[in-house]
Amino acid sequence: MKDFEGKIQYKEKEYKLVFNLNVMEAIQEEYETLEKWGDLTGASDKEPNAKAVIFGFAQMLNEGIEIANEENGTNDKPLTLKQVGRMITEIGLVNATASLNETVIASTKNEEKN
Repeated sequence: MKDFEGKIQYKEKEYKLVFNLNVMEAIQEEYETLEKWGDLTGASDKEPNAKAVIFGFAQMLNEGIEIANEENGTNDKPLTLKQVGRMITEIGLVNATASLNETVIASTKNEEKN
């Protein structure tokens, strides 16, 4: 797994999207496997499952918030699922899902040999 952070802009604030082992564990706990969750979030050509998108997005955003709190000595609160749902609605489901999938793919793809 590579260290990769996606970013999104929402209401004049930039948020980090982090996909790491902590996020992976939360998704596996909720959906059993990343593959099952990925199928629900629109990794295939089906309509994305809103609950799965919101859950994964919230995990990735809140991991970014926690990391920033640790690195910067800040105390920003984690986002609720309702807040994340509103954020996704404003950003647009297609754009949010694309950002989510790009972050996961970039974090999990095999490192190329040089």
